[in-house]
Amino acid sequence: MEIALIIGAFIMVLVGIAGCLLPVLPGPPLAWAGLLLLSFTKSATFSTSFLISTAIVTFILTVLDYYLPSYVVRKKGGSKAGERGALAGAIIGVFMGPLGIILGPFAGAWAGEMWAKNGDVQQSLRIAFSSFLGFLYSTGLKLAWCLLLAFWMAKEMLY
Repeated sequence: MEIALIIGAFIMVLVGIAGCLLPVLPGPPLAWAGLLLLSFTKSATFSTSFLISTAIVTFILTVLDYYLPSYVVRKKGGSKAGERGALAGAIIGVFMGPLGIILGPFAGAWAGEMWAKNGDVQQSLRIAFSSFLGFLYSTGLKLAWCLLLAFWMAKEMLY
């Protein structure tokens, strides 16, 4: 049974890492679930406070993944319409597959800014590109976190 838990934990972490790059999979929650699964084995000695604190960080990163594109739009001078458009695009993009998740915040911010700026294409595209950068930032954060979770798991197994 212990071997099955260890294998399952590592599969979850690998799928979690892949989920950072394949938007249809929730990367950090899957990687954290692998960490939790490993904690039920004799091989791991994660403390309760460690598991809780990593769960909190995982939750925050998951929320930031949806919020960051609209935040970047606001910081780059976008309007509320562009900010809401980026958030709506991120949410709608989830249902449209990987390309929808990548382009959703961009398209939403662009549409919102086009409406708010009365068709100013250049400024709307600049702000929409900022939304795309927010998506890239959140992807980088998720990937770094999942790799850190994988490191902790590997370290726990080796010592």
